[in-house]
Amino acid sequence: MAAQPVSRMLRRVLRSSVRSCSSGALVTQPHPGEPSQPAVEVPSGRRRFLREHAAPFSAFLTDSFGRRHSYLRISLTEKCNLRCQYCMPEEGVPLTPKADLLTTEEILTLARLFVKEGVDKIRLTGGEPLIRPDVVDIVAQLHQLEGLRTIGITTNGINLARLLPQLQEAGLSTINISLDTLVPAKFEFIVRRKGFRKVMEGIHKAIELGYSPVKVNCVVMRGLNEDELLDFVALTEGLPLDVRFIEYMPFDGNKWNFKKMVSYKEMLDTLRQQWPELEKLPEEESSTAKAFKIPGFRGRVSFITSMSEHFCGTCNRLRITADGNLKVCLFGNSEVSLRDHLRAGASEEELLRIIGAAVGRKKRQHAGMFNISQMKNRPMILIELFLMCQGSPPAVPSISFRDSLHVQGLRHRVSFSSQMVTLWKGGWPPQIPLLAQRWLASALPQRHHSSHLDSDANPKCLSPEPRAPATPSGPLPTSDQLTHVDREGQAAMVDVGGKPDTERVAMASAVVLLGPVAYKLVQENQLKKGDALVVAQLAGVQAAKLTSQLIPLCHHVALSHVQVQLELDSTRHAVLVRASCRARGPTGVEMEALTSAAVAALALYDMCKAVSRDIVLAEIKLVSKTGGQRGDFHRT
Repeated sequence: MAAQPVSRMLRRVLRSSVRSCSSGALVTQPHPGEPSQPAVEVPSGRRRFLREHAAPFSAFLTDSFGRRHSYLRISLTEKCNLRCQYCMPEEGVPLTPKADLLTTEEILTLARLFVKEGVDKIRLTGGEPLIRPDVVDIVAQLHQLEGLRTIGITTNGINLARLLPQLQEAGLSTINISLDTLVPAKFEFIVRRKGFRKVMEGIHKAIELGYSPVKVNCVVMRGLNEDELLDFVALTEGLPLDVRFIEYMPFDGNKWNFKKMVSYKEMLDTLRQQWPELEKLPEEESSTAKAFKIPGFRGRVSFITSMSEHFCGTCNRLRITADGNLKVCLFGNSEVSLRDHLRAGASEEELLRIIGAAVGRKKRQHAGMFNISQMKNRPMILIELFLMCQGSPPAVPSISFRDSLHVQGLRHRVSFSSQMVTLWKGGWPPQIPLLAQRWLASALPQRHHSSHLDSDANPKCLSPEPRAPATPSGPLPTSDQLTHVDREGQAAMVDVGGKPDTERVAMASAVVLLGPVAYKLVQENQLKKGDALVVAQLAGVQAAKLTSQLIPLCHHVALSHVQVQLELDSTRHAVLVRASCRARGPTGVEMEALTSAAVAALALYDMCKAVSRDIVLAEIKLVSKTGGQRGDFHRT
C-alpha cells in the first residue's frame, strides 16, 4: 500500500528528546540528572485555584438549549501569506480597511470580558495569525487572564518554527497546523507559493518543544487529496501527531459541491482496509472530533464530521472576526458588531446584553450541507483559517513518485524537478530538520528525455519495431463468453461481491508522435499554453481516479497509488507515457492504468494541436498486471 514506504521511513525519523502524553500536555525528557518536569497547559496551583473558586457559568454565554459557550476563537487578521486556490474565491476578497479592524487593546478588552463570564479556552486564528506583528505580545497578555486555561493557535505553519519558542514562553498551550498534502509539488500548486519546507520545520519545532499532540488539520477533497489518507495516518506511527481529517465544507466563493466531499464513513472505511485494528477513543466533552488510534502508534487520527454527522448539540464555540463581529455559528450568516459598540463607548453591562442576545438566538443546529451551500456567508479567509476549506482546484498529482519508472539511456530533463533532485543529493541546508528532509526526499518527481543517450544504452529501447507477443507469467484461464453481458446479450456489470480482496497493480503505456516542431517546443518547454508534460501528467492522474465515471461498466476502485511518467524520445520525436495504478480490492486496475495513459496522451495532443495537427496517438496497451484469480500478465 502507499502508506508502507512512508511508515518505514518514519520509523527512522526524528529521534528527538520528545515523548508523548495522552493528556495533550507538553512533556519533555529531562536532561541527565534532572527530575522529570512536565510543562502542562495550566500551572497546577492556578488550576487548583480555578477549580476552588469557579463561579456559576454566565447566563449571557448560555443559549436557549442550555449549551455553555466556554470556547472563543478570535481572528487576528484577514491577511495571509499564502494564496490558496481553495481558501479565497477566485476573484479574491476585499480586505477590511485597517481602521475597521480590531486593535490589540480591543481584542484584549473583549477577551477579558468573555473570560470573566466563563470562557476558559481561546484560539487565535486568521487569515494567518502569525503574520500579525504583535501576536507574541497578545499571547502573553492573554496568559495573564485569570480563568483562562488554554491558549491555542491555528496556523499554516510558514512562520511557526521562527516564532514558536517565543510563543511558548509567552504561554501558548496548543497548536493546530493546516496541511492538506504531503507532496511538495502539489503543495506549491495549491497555495501558489513555496513553503512546504517551512511547514515541515514548524511541525518539527513543535514536536521538539514538547507539544503533544501536535494537531495537523487536513481538509479532504475528492480529486485532490483523498488518496493521501494512508500516508497522513502513517505519520502517526512514529510522531506525536493528531492528524485531523476534516470534511469539506461550503463557504462563500469556494464553489462547494457535494461530489467533492469525502464523508467521515468513507474515510474510515479506507483506513480500516489498511489497519483493521483501528480503535475508537472515548469522545471528550464538547469535542468536534471523533478520535481513533492504531495500537502501537504514537499519535492518533481524528475526523471532524461537520457535514455528515454534525456536533451542534454539544457546540460550545463562539467566534470574533478580525473586524469585530460576533458569529455564534460558523455556518450562520448572522453577525453582531462588537467593535461598533465598543467604539461607541458601550459599558461592560451593555456589551454583555448584546452578546447574550446573540447567543440566545443561536439555533439548535446548522441548516445542513445542502442548505448551507446556498446560504450567503463570508469566505473562510474572512472568518478564520481554522482549517483550509474550500473549493477544489484542478486535480494535481497525489503520487509520491517514489517508484519512478526508468527507460534505459534516458537522462534528466533540466527542470524544477531535476533541480530539486540536485538539492536532495547535494545535502540539505543545516537548518532543515530531518523530518522535512525525509518528507521532501520521498516526494520528488522525476522527468527525463533522450536527447543524449548513454554510451551503453540500447538505441532501440523505444523503437517501433515489432515485439514478441505478450506472455502471461502464470495461469491465465480464458472464458468463452464476454463477462460484461448477460444471457440475453445485454450490458451488465460483473458481480465482484464474492471475490477476495488482493493487491492489484497494473501498468499501461502510450506513445504520442509529435513531429519535430512540436517535439522541440515540448522539450524546451516553450509552448504558449504552458508545460505540456505537467498538464498531461495531471490529466493522467485525474483520469485514473475517474475511470468508473468514464467507462460505464467499470467498478469504482479506491486507488492507493497512481504514477504517471512522461519521457521524451528524440529518435522518434515522441513522448512515451507510462501509467501505473495500485489498489487492494476484488477487481483489477488495468482499466485505470489504460485510461490514465490514454487521457495523458490526449492532454498532450490538446497542448500541442495549435502547433501541429499531424500528431499520432499510438501503442496504447497494457504492459503488466498482477493480482487476481487469472494470474499475472507481463508483456515482453
